[in-house]
Amino acid sequence: MRNLLNKLKAKQPETRQNASLLTVTESAKQKIQSVIENEEVDVQGLRISIDGRTSSAFEYGIGLEVEPFPDDLVIDCGEFEVFVAPESAENLKGATIDYVEDLSSSGFKIDNPNAPTWDNPKAQEIQRVLDEQINPAVASHGGHIDLLDVKDDSIYIHMGGGCQGCGMA
Repeated sequence: MRNLLNKLKAKQPETRQNASLLTVTESAKQKIQSVIENEEVDVQGLRISIDGRTSSAFEYGIGLEVEPFPDDLVIDCGEFEVFVAPESAENLKGATIDYVEDLSSSGFKIDNPNAPTWDNPKAQEIQRVLDEQINPAVASHGGHIDLLDVKDDSIYIHMGGGCQGCGMA
């Protein structure tokens, strides 16, 4: 019996060590709990992950989950838990999840002190060219170009603002 209890304890995600990973404000906790209470299935928590990036910001995935994945980092928020994908944890250290409402919009806002950086030397050089040569030129037309990824000999970018259809692009 003691071995069974130890195995069960070992399978439970450790929450104390993860409590300082990120912060959930009271307004975000209230909104998350409200959404969970309106679900038709039993929801255990909120999943957050970094799903992509631009040159200056991460792109986040947020959704409700009925249970954590085995390797998730789990943060206890009282009424619910926050599940953090392990590959996203390093870039979420110190982040704050907030819920904001104003006259024109409402939603979750993630304040993250971490900025995306490129580890790939080819991506670093492409980002430098975008920052120093290309973006200043397209900015004069109201546009901007974000480097999304570099894989082998393929470059993935996002063109925004005035870039769509512009001859400068």
